[in-house]
Amino acid sequence: IQAPNPGLITKSFVSENDKMEKGERLFILEAMKMENEIDSPMFGIVTNIAATEGEAVNKGKLVLKIDGG
Repeated sequence: IQAPNPGLITKSFVSENDKMEKGERLFILEAMKMENEIDSPMFGIVTNIAATEGEAVNKGKLVLKIDGG
């Protein structure tokens, strides 16, 4: 899952090895004082968290990886 726009990850709702359902909340990305809630586009397991709470990310930066199951 990549950052859809530049911003700050203010809240993460997942940990590695968590099982995710499609539509489940992953993290909140704050950009220009707007909070964007990023949801899982698929069912799977979180295998890698590349960006953490409080981290600024650029558009397209890998935030986390979900392997389909």
